[in-house]
Amino acid sequence: MKSLLYYKFLFILILVAVRFSAFAQLDDRMTWSADGNSFYYSDEGISTFSLVDRNQQVLVPAQQITPAGKKEPLEIKSFSFSSDFRKILIYTNSKKVWRYETRGDYWVFNMSDSSLKQLGKSLPSSSLMFAKFSPDGSRVAYVSGHNIYVEDLASHTIKALTTNGSRKLINGTFDWVYEEELNCRDGFRWSPDSRAIAYWQINDSSTRDYYMLNSTDSVYSRVIPVEYPVAGQMPSPFRIGVVPIDNAKTQWMKIPADDKNGSYLPRMEWAANSSELIVQRLNRSQNVSDIMLCNAKTGDVGLIYSEKDKAWIDVISEWDDEYKMGGWDWLKNGSEFLWDSDKDGWRHLYRISRDGKHEVLITNGPYDVMHISLIDEKNNLLYFIASPENATQAYLYRCPLDGNGRAERLTPENQPGTHEYELSPNGKFASNSFSNYYTKPQHEWITLPDHQVLPGSRPANPAKASDSAASNISFFKIVTADGVSMDGWMQKPIPFDPAKKYPVLFFVYTEPGGQTVKDHFGATNCHVYPGSLAKDGYIYISLDNRGTPAPKGAAWRKSIYRKVGQINIQDQAQAATEVLRWPFVDTSRVAVWGWSGGGSATLNLMFQHPEIYKTGLAVAGLNNLETYDNIYEERYMGNPLETREDYIKGSPITYASHLRGNLLYVHGGGDDNVHYDNAEMLINELVKYNKTFQFMEYPNRTHAINEGPGTTEHLNNLFKNFLNQHCPGGGK
Repeated sequence: MKSLLYYKFLFILILVAVRFSAFAQLDDRMTWSADGNSFYYSDEGISTFSLVDRNQQVLVPAQQITPAGKKEPLEIKSFSFSSDFRKILIYTNSKKVWRYETRGDYWVFNMSDSSLKQLGKSLPSSSLMFAKFSPDGSRVAYVSGHNIYVEDLASHTIKALTTNGSRKLINGTFDWVYEEELNCRDGFRWSPDSRAIAYWQINDSSTRDYYMLNSTDSVYSRVIPVEYPVAGQMPSPFRIGVVPIDNAKTQWMKIPADDKNGSYLPRMEWAANSSELIVQRLNRSQNVSDIMLCNAKTGDVGLIYSEKDKAWIDVISEWDDEYKMGGWDWLKNGSEFLWDSDKDGWRHLYRISRDGKHEVLITNGPYDVMHISLIDEKNNLLYFIASPENATQAYLYRCPLDGNGRAERLTPENQPGTHEYELSPNGKFASNSFSNYYTKPQHEWITLPDHQVLPGSRPANPAKASDSAASNISFFKIVTADGVSMDGWMQKPIPFDPAKKYPVLFFVYTEPGGQTVKDHFGATNCHVYPGSLAKDGYIYISLDNRGTPAPKGAAWRKSIYRKVGQINIQDQAQAATEVLRWPFVDTSRVAVWGWSGGGSATLNLMFQHPEIYKTGLAVAGLNNLETYDNIYEERYMGNPLETREDYIKGSPITYASHLRGNLLYVHGGGDDNVHYDNAEMLINELVKYNKTFQFMEYPNRTHAINEGPGTTEHLNNLFKNFLNQHCPGGGK
């Protein structure tokens, strides 16, 4: 019989594991203690749990965070502590800004006197963004209505640090395209001495609006403008300012501007002191990265480190989630910083001196660093995620931080698959979430580096070969006619008779934004198909082509440069050709589906290779590459003013006249990402060539097409009925 401690620990483990996998909504309901031996987590109140003695203690009961006159406590979306751990900043009543819930209400709970105070009470409800304690804990700064405010926690006096903010002049946060393509949301930083704030200002005055039409919420339609720079349009100008709290007079940094072409600034942080900033600037083509130091008082700027690439340079948030809310990894008391580069063909980490003149390779070998887990400078260790032998999996490694040594795998060999770790700041403890295609998700608390399970935590069970053999799912490799080795997974029908022939449904994404072939539980789930594809007699397959972000090196990832809609489609078609040689595949029943970039790929495959794909289901696909935003398209395709022929070759609309099979095309009328004009452009082209197809618009729905009652069920049934009708399941 299990002890009460076991179940308590298990409950906390599950709660925290949810937080670890929920960054997509910026949910942070757990935070580590300063020493790394315990953590704080929120349920109704806020509690602490020690990993040393497994002792739980309620720190703030629910009744203490219940506002006066209210019956229920604050619903905690996230929380953070002041530097002395005496005040708690609570985020609640959150609302979406495009993708994520980044605006809401903030409250401060003071543990010294148990007081609970709401911040920004004179500002609109749910309008505060990215609130942060000053390092000395005396103030909180936040953004509201495109301006930056600071609130004194003793007097609760609110002071505006900027006053000119608008939809077209954005202070302290970002416009649509910076958020979507550079992962930039939180746009201001406290100085370490708490005396000033550095911030971005984005000027969208010359950026044209895309007009979405809300025709469902009133008898009169309503226009919704979104500042949206399409490919070929100049980037919105930026400025970095430093504003002292006492006089609120901004000093602008003199970062060199490219008035002809424009540029981007995806990273900014204080340079390990209160007198300098460090920034990363990308040229418009995003193939030149310049790192600069800025004098916070004078605005003078000096270049310290530069890198060029024949294709593009990935921004740091691809491998360091911490940057999504701000951060820069400094070493040796600010004399060095950590940086990534794939200049040797693999994504590796380097130590760069403050003046940029010296660098040391830390990770070394034929593998990509997938994610930084912990920088333990005290013990000269770097923990990171990698998978040198299998690009569909992920494991924990460590190596010396000084570069003098090779990587050591810490994940046990009997746990093959995909792992997500959350390491304590001292490197002694970690949460390990593990699964593979035949092992359900498991969570365990462990010690490091021995990877032993903590007493009271349920250990993750080793993967069983018998479970793998019994599964109707398998992973495989295919070598195409061009000699490209592609990873894939396949889910076979239940039951399966190898003497019969079955229909095949391919799931595709194919672009740099996503990898579909990952070895984790549920990888083969088709979320738009109600019921079971396997039980309904379908073979379900996905393959990762060149250009997807699999950890296979820079050559693999960047081979798609200026060839989106070409090389990825070629790889997929050649791989499908190999699949169709399998004796149990019915070549007359071949379907393909995808969403967003996968919708684009579905259309391209249907139009460019009608001899292979007989049925297609494309959701929210981009049909004309020239209509998408400038950061994404120009990064991977170049400036259309110079490379327009590549845009034409990569756009599904170019090949619409070749449609021969059965096509279902779905789009949301309120899609702020892949705009609805894509749908109407494609419809016009298909009508022009007298092509029969099925089209479904979901009015006023976004790119997710999940808003409104009944929407998801309707889309799922539409998907299933179309597939069953035009590509019926079952063996023959």
